[in-house]
Order: sequence, then C-alpha cells, then structure tokens
Amino acid sequence: MFQGKHILIIVENLPLPFDRRVWQEANTLKENGAEVSIISPKMKGYTKSYECINGIHIYRHPLPLEARGAMGYIREYCAALFWEFFLSWKIYFRKRFHVIQGCNPPDLIFIVAWFFKLFGVKYVFDHHDINPELYIAKYNKKGMFYRFLLWAERLTFMSANYSIATNESYREIAINRGKMPPEKVTVVRSGPKLDRLKLTPGNEQYKKGRKYLVGYVGVIGEQEGIDLLLESAKHIIQQRQDVQFAIVGGGTDVEKLKKLSEEMGLTEYVDFYGRVDDATLVDVLNTADVCVNPDKPTVMNNLSTMNKIMEYMALKKAIVQYDLKEGRVSALKASLYATNTDTKDFAEKITWLLDNEKARKEMGEYGYHRIITELSWDYEKTKLVNFYKQVLKIRTGQEKVRTRQGLTAGQATALASHPKEQPAISE
Repeated sequence: MFQGKHILIIVENLPLPFDRRVWQEANTLKENGAEVSIISPKMKGYTKSYECINGIHIYRHPLPLEARGAMGYIREYCAALFWEFFLSWKIYFRKRFHVIQGCNPPDLIFIVAWFFKLFGVKYVFDHHDINPELYIAKYNKKGMFYRFLLWAERLTFMSANYSIATNESYREIAINRGKMPPEKVTVVRSGPKLDRLKLTPGNEQYKKGRKYLVGYVGVIGEQEGIDLLLESAKHIIQQRQDVQFAIVGGGTDVEKLKKLSEEMGLTEYVDFYGRVDDATLVDVLNTADVCVNPDKPTVMNNLSTMNKIMEYMALKKAIVQYDLKEGRVSALKASLYATNTDTKDFAEKITWLLDNEKARKEMGEYGYHRIITELSWDYEKTKLVNFYKQVLKIRTGQEKVRTRQGLTAGQATALASHPKEQPAISE
C-alpha cells in the first residue's frame, strides 16, 4: 500500500523500540509497505548509534541527563534539536523521505521539519502530551516558560500538515487551541498490542511471601502521584501486613520517592523495580491482584489517556485510580474511582478489591473484553493506516472511480460490485 514511501519518525523523550506507541506505529507502517526510519535518544539499554530491527532503521543520539528545571530543559532541547537536524539530513541523503512524524514532548520538532517542508516533505504531529499543562502539573505555576510552551505548541500546529491525537480531548485542543482544520486531526489511541501482553499465572517471587500484590507501571515523576500511593500504602500496612507493592518504571523522582518510602517505614513492603524489559513488566503485572493509577488530578492528567490503564485491562486486572476524565473513558467499569487526592479512600478501595475476589475477576474480565473488542492496537492500527492514506494521497480503487466519475460513495460501491455495468470512462 505504501510501497516506495519513506517515513521518518522523530522521538525525543524515549528510545526506540522502548516507546511502545511509536514502535507499534512504526511496525504498522512497515507492514503496509513503507520504509521507516526513526531518530530517538540513547538511554539505558538502548545505546547503539544505529541498528535495524524488524526492517526499521533506528538512529540514536546522545542526550544530557534527564532534565530538571528551566536550564536543564534548555540544554536537553538544544542537544536534541542539533542531533535530530544532523541525523535527518544524513537519512535524507541516504534515501529521500516523504513525511516527518514528530512525536512530542517537546513541541520543537517542527523546527527540523521546516527545512524539509521546502522540499515537499509533509509534517505530521503525533500529539503525545499537552506540554503547557504538563509544565503546570510539574511546577504548579505559569510564567515565561509556560508562555514559551504555548507559543511552541501553536507553531507546531501551524507547521503540521496533519495531526494525530491520542484521544478526543487532545483532538479538541488541536482544533480549538491549535486551530487545526478538524478534517486534518485523527484520533489514534495507544491501544495495547496483545501479542506483547500475554496472560500468565505470574511469579510469586514479587509478592515477597505475602498474600497480595498491588502493581503500578509508569513514569516516576512529580505528576504521577507515587507520593500519594505511598501514603495509601501506609494506610493499608497499618491495618494489615499481607500486601506487597511493586512499582515499575523510571523517571526523575525515583531516588526521591525511594527515600520517602524509607522515611515512611515502607521499605519492606514497597519495591521499586526501575525501568525494566517487557518480559519483567508483564511478569509483575500478571502477578498483581490489583493495579493502580495514582495520577494527580491536574489538567494534564485529566485530559490524557494513560497507557498503563489499558495495559492493566489487557491483563485482566481490576484497577483503582482517582476520578479523571480520560481515565474513566478508558476503564469504565474495570476500575474503582477514589475521591481525588484522598489517599485513605484510595487505600480503602484497594483493600475492598483485595477482599472481594469475585468483584476483582468481574472487573478484570470486563476490562479485557473491552480491550479485545474495542481498544487493542488491532483496531487502532486501521485508523493509522487510513490516516496515512490521507497524508500520502493514496486512494482506493473505489475512491478513484468516484473521483473520476463524480459518483457518491454508495454509487461507487455498487459499481465495484458489478464491474460489467460500469460505464466507459473517457480520458
């Protein structure tokens, strides 16, 4: 379908193939005939400057340590832009690409795309995070840097020929704040790929001899609410000692939260596993009896779809989370919803599920059924393929007939079903 087309994907904040959403997108494009190249940073476990995986070319560049504060972000952004610009030209001279897909954060990849748009390359913005709201969530303030992020977001949407939104809330931002034409913004959710998330009995070693395991997977940062989860864990441990907590993921606040856990006397009950491979992640989640999402009720978290929620559902796990808009849209009846930032209520909902196995299983089955019938990548990848047909101006046989003869969609379908009755087409 996309034979002869070359698509360059640029990611700054995660290495490939670790970034699961982008890796699924890249493989779907490759499976449909496109040549795919990716630029991403080097990070732990992904340090090769170049490798080819599944026929996808991955170019990695060095990046300063994970940024904290305005100066840290400026250093990171400048270094990333330099390498993205350099590697883009290296790839372009190897083989001309037709599309650059920029995956934020940050909203600065349009600067690289600008130069190539002069040569007819289209820019697709894959909108992963709403960065102005992310800044507020991290620092609880606005100010000059916030205004800079709004400006960068606006220029990103102005530069983009098309945009991908991860949910309807992001699509509304693209249209209302970004002024993108609605027909050029398509929702492609980060549906889990079921061949990666295999159901297994789990591994009792993660329970450390206790009866139950509560699991979390995700970024470990300020806005993810791990400090709130630790408070909930303390509530639970004060009442019972048969629960272990497993926290999987990396981020800027890992060491800070480990220290907090120690100060709260939770070291024996809470394990921080850091950033792990897929096999370990799936092993921990399969072992968990309940999975949690303690994201704080910021505007960013309220409007964002969290991959962890759908991964929990794909592994038949009952969920506890705070009551956020997109979290509820994803999970529906697969989750219990605690009063926002009420750590005691959050703890009580966890313990209720631990003590009610039937409810846990019913919620897990509901979430799993929702994934396999509506939300898995098997459904979302069709949206991505149709989106790229629009970007690359690739039309089906029916669409060509309809365009050339001025037919409606229904008339074209009828003609396709009865090819002998098609009128002659004069050139």
